[in-house]
Amino acid sequence: MNNWTMQMQTISTFSWIKEQITRSISVSLMIYIMTRPSSSNAYPVFAQQGYDNPREATGRIVCANCHLANKPVDIEVPQTILPDTVFEAVVQIPYDRQLKQVLANGKKGGLNVGAVLILPEGFELAPPNRISPEIKEKIGNLSFQSYRPNKKNIIVIGPVPGQKYSEITFPILSPDPAIKKDVHFLKYPIYVGGNRGRGQIYPDGSKSNNTVYNATAAGIVKKIYEKKRADTK
Repeated sequence: MNNWTMQMQTISTFSWIKEQITRSISVSLMIYIMTRPSSSNAYPVFAQQGYDNPREATGRIVCANCHLANKPVDIEVPQTILPDTVFEAVVQIPYDRQLKQVLANGKKGGLNVGAVLILPEGFELAPPNRISPEIKEKIGNLSFQSYRPNKKNIIVIGPVPGQKYSEITFPILSPDPAIKKDVHFLKYPIYVGGNRGRGQIYPDGSKSNNTVYNATAAGIVKKIYEKKRADTK
């Protein structure tokens, strides 16, 4: 868990008032990581269909219910921002680029990645007309969406090719306290979950083909014989 401080300064723009009202919001940035070692498809839609909130009461991101392994991800956000301002939240999902996995069709393929970003109430995905050319260049062809129409502070993306998008830039719009009266100047948690590919289990509990191979017969393995061709039996 990393702690970050986010200060929001409220600025009055009325021509007849020449004073600035400065307030601060301290934001504790808590990163909750749920990731996996190999992948070809990471489907946030499974979480959207099965869970009203992607973060469980225990603090675990629901992605971990299907993706059983876990690895760290990193996130970078600015230390200070102004109200009604677009800023970047950069999520990094590192992994070995040489890794392959079994795809849904049974063939081997590269890893895809996905992520979910849970922001404080009032923060949301920046509209296209507010995103600067510099941020648009970093976003590329990525397409983000809200977790729910009424949960604009929760943003999901994926699956996208990991070779190209192991670093994902989220364009975020900060709230304006002058408009949103329910924005409070307190400490807020921010959570992020990142995954590398297909899970080992589907939401209904059935196993995917990206899992451990089970023996077709019951018994105990007492010895493994190695052949000259490096095969085993």
